[in-house]
Amino acid sequence: MIDNYQETLLLVDDNPTNLQVLYQTLEGHGYKLLLAKNGEDALNIVRKVHPSLILLDIMMPGMDGYDVCQTIKSDPELSDVAIIFLSALDEVKDKVKGFHSGAVDYVAKPFQSEEVIARVETHIKIRQLEKTLEQKNRQLEDDNTFILESMGEGLLGVNKQGSLTFINPAGSKITGWLEYEIIGKNFHDLFMHTDIHGHRNPIEKDSVFNTLHDHMVRQSDNDIFWNKAGEAYPVEYTVTAIEGETDISSACVVFKNISQRKKHEKELQQALKEVEHLKEKLQHENISLRAESSYLQEEIRSEQNYGEIIGNSSALIKTMEEAEQVAMTDTTVLINGESGTGKESMARAIHQFSSRKKRPLIKVNCGAISETLVESELFGHVKGAFTSAISDRSGHFELADKGTIFLDEVGELSLEVQVKLLRVLQEQEIQRVGSGEVIKVDVRIIAATNRDLKQMVEEGTFRMDLFYRLNVFPLTVPPLRDRKSDIPLLLAKFIDNLSKKLGKSLKGISGVSMALMMDYHWPGNIRELQNVIERSAILSKSEIIEVDDALVPVSVNQVKDEKNRTDNIQENDAGGMIRRPSEYKTLAENEKLYIIDLLTDLHWVIGGKKGAAAILDVPASTLRSRMKKLGIERPE
Repeated sequence: MIDNYQETLLLVDDNPTNLQVLYQTLEGHGYKLLLAKNGEDALNIVRKVHPSLILLDIMMPGMDGYDVCQTIKSDPELSDVAIIFLSALDEVKDKVKGFHSGAVDYVAKPFQSEEVIARVETHIKIRQLEKTLEQKNRQLEDDNTFILESMGEGLLGVNKQGSLTFINPAGSKITGWLEYEIIGKNFHDLFMHTDIHGHRNPIEKDSVFNTLHDHMVRQSDNDIFWNKAGEAYPVEYTVTAIEGETDISSACVVFKNISQRKKHEKELQQALKEVEHLKEKLQHENISLRAESSYLQEEIRSEQNYGEIIGNSSALIKTMEEAEQVAMTDTTVLINGESGTGKESMARAIHQFSSRKKRPLIKVNCGAISETLVESELFGHVKGAFTSAISDRSGHFELADKGTIFLDEVGELSLEVQVKLLRVLQEQEIQRVGSGEVIKVDVRIIAATNRDLKQMVEEGTFRMDLFYRLNVFPLTVPPLRDRKSDIPLLLAKFIDNLSKKLGKSLKGISGVSMALMMDYHWPGNIRELQNVIERSAILSKSEIIEVDDALVPVSVNQVKDEKNRTDNIQENDAGGMIRRPSEYKTLAENEKLYIIDLLTDLHWVIGGKKGAAAILDVPASTLRSRMKKLGIERPE
């Protein structure tokens, strides 16, 4: 039971409502609670009171929580004060900064009362145990000093035959025997006999005599003596042989009762075990937190703008409606789609719509992990499992416990790993590489692939049972060519982001460029669209971006797709003729014809409010430059 009545807690928050809620949460748990509304007040209280623990807000006027924490930890007299950050800042970088500042824990707002109470009690318990250790060490040092300085050791005389010849007053006090009661009695039978339960001192019966014979001094602090009342007690004793004129004549036994020391040592060992247990528990939590933080920081570094789901096309809305329906369940989802369509974004959307959204979404690119490490990455490993396994490591499934794991490019997994993944799906349990221990996990699985898993099953490269386990709820993310009406919305978002990223004032894209973007087949989907607009934005010298048609070449895949679509076209109801691939024009040719038609309708007026440049939403100089490049000249 934690004795809280000697522990002072300081609650620091610039929001009176937050302070009141925190005070009510901890009120009644026996702590002495102090309040501070800013960093300066908190430092003044800490220097006067020296609290056991501080619950510290981060975002405050003047000194913020990080500054307060660093100031306290830099003072040697205050460095033992435990600090827990309470903040609405839930980004990984904020947590990492908090731990670097010297905090022992971090609780995100809004917090659960039970969580705050549990964290506080844990760190108060650690502080109390550390204090107990210090007291026990000081007591042990005092006991040893007292024993050495008091001259209160017992003293026994033993002759060559092992009979007792005298005992000093301190010895009588320890053993309960008076001198006249023990003279002539055998040392071993009196002090080291076997009791009624058969318990016996481990020393051999003739040990004293062997000592005398071998001219040796025997020291021991791991034996017991028996007193007059028949009670055993631990002793530390020394046997020293005394030489006569011709031979060893007797021995002197100096001893002391070390019951109190043994008791303190036992209490100390117990306290040490409790501290080690708590430290191991916190260390395990910190290892998991560091692993999760490392993963999330990597996610932040690799974040891409095209990951947001933007659009209102019917194809996308249908997919999003299905995603929202399945999100609130724990059903396994298989996301199908071409490369660059936003499968990861769809997985994130499902996770955010789900009841697991407060836990992490752990992303695993199955195609980017080497064959030799994929099992370790997914399930973790123990120290020594293989050459480079220098410590225990949690796998992605452990990090995703109570959350969601996203297995991207799941079709790249080997058959051996597929078997183990199937077990996780069936049993919700894993085994670290090199360990026989089974670890239960609660993980929702979302998988994604741009490959035809059914065909892989037929070819024997993907397990049929795993396919059916993953394909419980299939979703298909439509390619960009099937949702071209979303291109203007996507471009608006990309241009807004690029304006901030590049430090440029970018207003939009020219009409000609928009037509170019709408006509292109986009085999690389959203990823290709983003790359094209980013390169164009970097090269742009005005607020209106001009996309060079060289940046959106007609790829081999596009030609094949166009040919396949053309070959499948049937004559329409009006008897229209089929157009062959040779009849299609390039983007530049289409753009040239479009500009010529527009100029013809406007009687070749380029500038002004009613000129072609205004209609195309480009500067007149840009249009003239484009006309020159395309070889457009006004007819005579």
